[in-house]
Amino acid sequence: MSLTNFAYCVDFESKINNLSALSPEKWSFGSNSDNTILKNYIFHTFLKLEEEDKIYIEENCALFNTGLYTTYYEAIFGYFVPNKNPNRQSWFLDGFYTSYQLGMMGIANYPPRANYFYAPELLVFDANCEITPQYPHIFGKPENFLRIPESIRNSPNKTILFDGAIKRAKHMIDASYKTAVPQYYKGKIQLLIPICLISENKPDLALVVSKNDAGNQYLGHSCLDLDMAYNNARLISRPESIWLYP
Repeated sequence: MSLTNFAYCVDFESKINNLSALSPEKWSFGSNSDNTILKNYIFHTFLKLEEEDKIYIEENCALFNTGLYTTYYEAIFGYFVPNKNPNRQSWFLDGFYTSYQLGMMGIANYPPRANYFYAPELLVFDANCEITPQYPHIFGKPENFLRIPESIRNSPNKTILFDGAIKRAKHMIDASYKTAVPQYYKGKIQLLIPICLISENKPDLALVVSKNDAGNQYLGHSCLDLDMAYNNARLISRPESIWLYP
């Protein structure tokens, strides 16, 4: 169940703005100030928590753990009260509060955060594995192909250029394991690696890779633009990467 199906989220923009002030980081892309990253984070985090049965519900309130913290590392929760309008959702999103603020309201029990770490070994690139790109997916599916820069799409050497970019990415990962950034997508942990096609120092895309069933190689099966990649990666944690940032 989505957040907006669970609760009536009136004045949501204002509440998201308050949340971004509670947990300050760059929640918008480029020079924008629309908190697009934070909205995406909250919607998907709620879905994950609902899937894990971690929405705390009592007679007079409901809570979910945003997984975010203040600068003082106070946990932040989404807080719901019963909706007084019988023709709408059962709950009303009152706002986002710290554990201290909720404690002042008499709330003492708090739900846990979402768990993305059921298989920690998937979060780090296995340097013993090679990357095998699935070019029928990358070049054959419009949603992937159209994310590639036009000059590369039109090049007869695009496969060679892509192979070179993957080889360079592998060297970058060997130099720093943080280059491969974990993302969460449709119930799976995958890794994002930078693909530099036009300039060797500026990624144009993120290649999504995941281990095959045998666990002996990574399959690169789709491409994301960098904003999409950041949104997916931020669900797990704020990326500590020199190439993936808002």
